[in-house]
Amino acid sequence: MTAAVVAGLIAGYGVAIPIGAIAPLLMSLTARTSLRVGAAAALGVAAADGVYALVAVLGGASLSRWIQPVAVPLRWIAVVILLYLAVRIALSALRKPGEVGLNVSTPLRAFGALLGLTLLNPTTILYFGALVLGWQASGGFNGAMGAVWIAAVFVASASWQLLIAGGGALLGKTLNTPKGRLWTALISSLMIGGLALAIVM
Repeated sequence: MTAAVVAGLIAGYGVAIPIGAIAPLLMSLTARTSLRVGAAAALGVAAADGVYALVAVLGGASLSRWIQPVAVPLRWIAVVILLYLAVRIALSALRKPGEVGLNVSTPLRAFGALLGLTLLNPTTILYFGALVLGWQASGGFNGAMGAVWIAAVFVASASWQLLIAGGGALLGKTLNTPKGRLWTALISSLMIGGLALAIVM
C-alpha cells in the first residue's frame, strides 16, 4: 500500500505542479474574493484530477480509443472558455475594479466552475491512463491499491492547489486597493489569454 500512496502522490503532483491556465485563474480569484472561495475552487481542481484518476483506473487500455476522437474538440472548447474568461475578467476590472470578474463569488460556484474547467483537459486522463497501464503491466496493481492511488492523487493535487490559493490570499492582502485589484485582474487576464493562445499554437 505504501507504494500506491507514493505513486499516487507523485502522479498528483506531476499533473498539478506545471503552471497552466488554472494556476493564475485560481490565484487571481482568491486574491479578489476570499480564501474560502479560493479553497473551494482549489478543491474543484483537485476533484477533477481525482475523477480523471478514477476513470483511468476503471478504463484501463480502452482510454486512448475513447479520448482520442474528442481530444481536439475539447481542446478548442477549453481555448474558447479561457479566452472568454480572460476578456470578462479584464472588462469587469476596467469597469468596476473592486468586483470579481466572474460570477464565482461563493464557494459552491467556485468549486463547480473550476471543476468543470479542469475536466475540459483531456491530457490529464491520458497522463493518468498511461501511469495506470504501466503499473498494471508491472503486475502489482489491484482494486485496493487503485483506490489508495486515487486518494493519494487527490491529496497531492488538493495540497498544491490550496497552496496556490493561499498565495492568492496573501497577494490579495498586499494588493487590497482598487488599483491593486485592477492590476491583479489585468495581469491574470493576460496570462490566461496567453495560455489559451499557447494551446492553439
